[in-house]
Amino acid sequence: MTAYAIAHMREVTMGPGIVEYLERIEQTLAPHGGQFAVHGADVEAMEGVWPGTIVVIAFPDKQRAAAWYASEAYQAILPLRTENAVADVIIVDGVDADHRATDVLGAAAS
Repeated sequence: MTAYAIAHMREVTMGPGIVEYLERIEQTLAPHGGQFAVHGADVEAMEGVWPGTIVVIAFPDKQRAAAWYASEAYQAILPLRTENAVADVIIVDGVDADHRATDVLGAAAS
């Protein structure tokens, strides 16, 4: 099942560190099957306030997403982002094509 690494980028200080991070991140994704689904698009808040932007990277499964984040290649560039940005980052499973909203009711009852 597809999984997603999602970053809510609340503040980013553009400079040499972030530029280097952006230049190097794609090579860390390829070995794990990761690809950008959303990156740098304008956010239109329909409810509430959404400061910043969002990045969504799709992976074939949650294990590959976690392996990418923990990989030596990504850990080597991670400080370039964390020292120049304020962000929240999560990894989450997607849902199957036949998923229905009410499916979560069964999970909540367990």
